[in-house]
Amino acid sequence: MKKKKGSILACLFLVLALALSGCQTEAVRESAAVSSSADSISQIDSSPEVGVEEADTEPAEEPEYIDEAYVNENYGDHAEEDLSKYNSNNGESSENSTGQNTNGETGAEGTGSQNGISGSSEANADNYYTDPVPEGKPQPVEPQDEAVDTDQAMTCTLLVECSTILNNMENLTEGKESLVPSDGVIYGPSTVTFYEGESVYDVLLREMQNNRIHMESVFTAMYNSAYVEGINNLYEFDCGRWSGWMYCVNGWYPNYGCSRYQVQEGDVIEWHYTCDLGRDLGRDNSDWQQ
Repeated sequence: MKKKKGSILACLFLVLALALSGCQTEAVRESAAVSSSADSISQIDSSPEVGVEEADTEPAEEPEYIDEAYVNENYGDHAEEDLSKYNSNNGESSENSTGQNTNGETGAEGTGSQNGISGSSEANADNYYTDPVPEGKPQPVEPQDEAVDTDQAMTCTLLVECSTILNNMENLTEGKESLVPSDGVIYGPSTVTFYEGESVYDVLLREMQNNRIHMESVFTAMYNSAYVEGINNLYEFDCGRWSGWMYCVNGWYPNYGCSRYQVQEGDVIEWHYTCDLGRDLGRDNSDWQQ
């Protein structure tokens, strides 16, 4: 009987011990949880107050933009450009990429200007940059408007020469010495046939082809005329920066291209190579200005 009581007491003691041990464990857990929570709160309290700092920080400065008036003034729609300057050169020369005026041969097949030299500032050009034609001289015609009448044959005189090169052989492109005739005359003077409505260019082209003499030209739309670049393989600039081909009719050097000069019965057409913008040919450039 005593043994049973002893066993019962031992069991009760064990149960009580286990119960006490469980309570202590739960208390420790709660204490640890409370401590961890307190640490977290402490960390939060000690960290910078981000929200407060953001609230206290001054707002970022807005970027400055160009005001509308400035934009309209400098980048807005502009008034339509005055295109009249393209219909009148107002005395200023029109030049190609080499700085040489292409209104005729080397500033001569009718040029009022070349290499920065321009005609009278009082001159008013037509749609093809032609300065006023001197009184008593033929007015230019537009080749596209002229019909050639092959039933109306007439005659004129044609001469092509380059004697000025003989006085400037030191400036001639190397290897071209043999192209210069001893007297400078490449063709003529010869009486040739032409037809009503033909131009100085038409006459030159036909005679050079008929006589197998080299000739090269290009049509220049700005001046509505062919531009003769070379004859007998002698080209512009072959004998100095001011050199090239010029034409004259009856002793006058027209201020427009050879395609716009209509040939008349008995005209004397001459093509000269100049080494000095026509000065070496006796051309009067007194009305030209820098």
